[in-house]
Amino acid sequence: MENKLVQYFSTLATLTAEEARAIDEGANVKTVQKGTFLWRAGQTIASTYFVWEGCLREYLVVDGEEKTTNFYTENQWAIPFNSFTPQEPILHNLVCVEDTTLSMGNEEEAQHIFKQFPRFETISRAVMETVFQEQRKAMTSYLTDSPEQRYLKLLQSRPDLFQRVPQYQLASYIGVKPESLSRIRKRIMKNDVI
Repeated sequence: MENKLVQYFSTLATLTAEEARAIDEGANVKTVQKGTFLWRAGQTIASTYFVWEGCLREYLVVDGEEKTTNFYTENQWAIPFNSFTPQEPILHNLVCVEDTTLSMGNEEEAQHIFKQFPRFETISRAVMETVFQEQRKAMTSYLTDSPEQRYLKLLQSRPDLFQRVPQYQLASYIGVKPESLSRIRKRIMKNDVI
């Protein structure tokens, strides 16, 4: 099987055989079981993850209630942005929704590969910009769209989540209670919006 990390980076830049080999050898691929926490709120250092296969859920706990902030599936990066500042704790939890195969990396490994291949810093910056744009788009939608609009956008952009993720987690991600999500779904089906 071809290395999915090499495939991903190849979409950002043409890789030399040596660069592709370095990514392949440093991919650090592992499969983790459903329910495994990859990071927990309060940690000060965390790894970054690239999902080969599976699904991760990122969430906060607010007043004892879980608030889903993101799902990461195939070919997406889970990056704890606030952990890059030393001694600043991570705010979110990251848990496997399914058995998940992923590549794991950290800042020390990144610096090592940057020394070997300086242009990887530019490629890495492109990854960070992509992830940041995805998160900004989701945040803007959360602030400006109605729950029904968020539901429809999610259904259009990531329909697989509706088969992979429990309804209460989808409701939390959209920003409603599960019973409200049920009402939204019924209203949409009644109005034949889908």
